[in-house]
Amino acid sequence: MTTSRERIEELERSWLSPRAVRASESKGRALPEAEDDLRTCFQRDRDRVIHSKAFRRLKHKTQVFLAPEGDHYRTRLTHTLEVSQVARTAARALRLNEDLTEAIVLAHDLGHPPFGHAGEEALNGVMQAVGGFKHDEQSLRVVDVLEVRRRSDGTEVRGLNLTWEVRDGIAGHSKGLHPLEAARPGGAGLPATLEGQIARVADRIAYVHHDTDDAIRAGLIAEQDLPAGVRGVLGDSRGRWLGVMVADLVASSEKGDVVTLSDGVRGALNTLTEFLAERVYQGPDSRAEVRKAQQLLRELYGYFLDHPEDISPEYQALVARGESTGRVVGDFLAGMTDRYAIRTAEARLFPRTWAL
Repeated sequence: MTTSRERIEELERSWLSPRAVRASESKGRALPEAEDDLRTCFQRDRDRVIHSKAFRRLKHKTQVFLAPEGDHYRTRLTHTLEVSQVARTAARALRLNEDLTEAIVLAHDLGHPPFGHAGEEALNGVMQAVGGFKHDEQSLRVVDVLEVRRRSDGTEVRGLNLTWEVRDGIAGHSKGLHPLEAARPGGAGLPATLEGQIARVADRIAYVHHDTDDAIRAGLIAEQDLPAGVRGVLGDSRGRWLGVMVADLVASSEKGDVVTLSDGVRGALNTLTEFLAERVYQGPDSRAEVRKAQQLLRELYGYFLDHPEDISPEYQALVARGESTGRVVGDFLAGMTDRYAIRTAEARLFPRTWAL
């Protein structure tokens, strides 16, 4: 009897572009597993990510604004969902593997620390002795080592044991705030699959678009402040920008071995990234709060390095099996939400008041 998974795999063989990755042709997992009757390997990866604790914590991690109180500001979780929408739309239009694309995107920021890029910069500074800190590498560490998964027989194992293609896409997704360059086949750091390359570009499209929206809502910038060159390419109405950029991604990537944008749209996207970096991410209104957040993480790192017995038991188990204490303390801090980091600092670093 043909299983649901086998029917999906047959549909992939008949429908997907020759450039797409088919689930039946995956390079597999580090630890071989029996196939699922209902889901392809990439659908299982997607589900494992969604059910992970690291994914749930994204709802209280900074996207732009530290520990936001407003209901409508993006968090790391809503950012991930917006990237997923952009990436799945492009993958479907290009007849690439939508399930693989979605699994990569949902996992791409699992390793982001509290306080966004400010937190990443702080951890990278204090962790130089153990190799530094990059959130894309940490995302891979989350899915390979840090997440504890309960198997169907009730036993627990470390790591989600994701497929090679999903792991490759996670590792190659980030460009930070560096300009997007014209993609070339075999380019350094470029994901091996077109699905992974979609995730990489969709990440930039989504965050530049929604960070602009949030910054205007917060009063950090005004509509008229946006660079004229960006409007000239993407349009006067920000409501059109997302559609323009996704349509350009699809049109520019219909042929060849890379996912790319046209020179004009890529240039506008880079201009907008630079503008946001200067006025929002590193602007005068955010510098004081960024300094506080970074100092908080540096102080917590020093405290737990001196008191590793105070980190959570699941992280202590990593030290017990021989992992570097400095790396594991970084793992512990990177897993925190903004609010939990603040509460932990209050409990560990601040003196208690005495009531007589």
